[in-house]
Amino acid sequence: MSKFLSSIALAGVLALSLAACSATTNADSSCVATKAGASSDKVSVKGKFGAEPTVKFTTPLTAKATERTVDITGKGAVAQSGSAVTINYTVFNATTGKKIDSTGFGKTKAQPLTLDKKSLIPGLYKAVACSPQGSRVSAIIPPADAFGKTGSPSLGIGAKDSIVFVIDVVTAKKPVTALKKANGAAQPAPAGLPTVKLAASGAPTITVPKADAPTTLQIADLKKGSGATVKDGASVTVHYTGVIWGTGKVFDSSWTKGTPATFQTSGVVPGFGKALVGQKVGSQVLAVIPPADGYGAAGQAQAGISGTDTLVFVIDILATQ
Repeated sequence: MSKFLSSIALAGVLALSLAACSATTNADSSCVATKAGASSDKVSVKGKFGAEPTVKFTTPLTAKATERTVDITGKGAVAQSGSAVTINYTVFNATTGKKIDSTGFGKTKAQPLTLDKKSLIPGLYKAVACSPQGSRVSAIIPPADAFGKTGSPSLGIGAKDSIVFVIDVVTAKKPVTALKKANGAAQPAPAGLPTVKLAASGAPTITVPKADAPTTLQIADLKKGSGATVKDGASVTVHYTGVIWGTGKVFDSSWTKGTPATFQTSGVVPGFGKALVGQKVGSQVLAVIPPADGYGAAGQAQAGISGTDTLVFVIDILATQ
C-alpha cells in the first residue's frame, strides 16, 4: 500500500468520519458528486488515462471546500458508497507544489480501497465518489477535509496546507447488499478461549477467561456461513466488537456505532485480516490477536491498547466484493 493510503486508511479498524458529497453527475442520477470550482479548474492535467499525468498549478493553491474537476470521463460502473475500487493517483502539497506521493499508473500499480465514509479522509472520498470506472479526476482538498488542524508532519503537510490529488479510477464495483448479522450454522465453542453471548440484534458480549492470553494467533468459527468467500485484498463489510484480554474492556465496536464497517482485508492489523481471508459471508469468527499480529510493541494509545495487550475480536462477516 502506498505511503499516503497507509496514513489515511485503516490502521486498526476504523478512524475518520466523512461528510456527504454534493452536486449531481450525469453518469448516475442516484449518485451525488462533488462540484468543480475555481481552484480545481486551475490544476492543469495532461496525459492519457493509465499513464503518468503531467500536473501543473500555481502555488499557493487553496480552497474553502473540496473541489473536483473531471479531466477524463469514464464509461464504466460508477464508484458509489460501499464500492470496492482500485485507483492510481499522484498527490501534491498545494502550498509548495511538492509531490507528496504517487502510486504510479496503470492496472498493475492500482491500489485497492473501499469507498467508505468511515475509513477515508473526507476529501478523498469526495474526489472518488460518483466517478465512473475509467475516469480521471483532479481535486483540491482543504485541511478540514484532510488532516484537520494538525496536518500530517510525516507526509510534509502543514496545518494550513491544502492538497491536490489527480486520480485515475481504474476499477469500480457496484456495492453489494450486506446481511444484518451473521446467519451461519452455529459451531461448538472452542475450549480455553473467550466465550460469547449474543443479543437478539446479534451484538456480542465477550467474556475473557481468567488465564494467560495465548501467545499465538487464535482463530475459531462461531458460525459457519455459506456465502461468498472473502479473498485476500477484497473489500469486506463486517460488524465487530473488540476487547482487551487482560481487562475485558471493549475498546471498539461497530455495534455501538450503529453501522457495519467496510474496508479492505489488507487495511487492518494482520491478525484481523487473517481472521477474514478464506471465510464465507454469514460466518462469525472469534480472533485472539497477540501484539505481534496486532499493533505491535507501540500499541495504540488512542484506543487504550498497550504494546503488550492481546486483543479479542468477534467478527460477523456480512458482505464481500
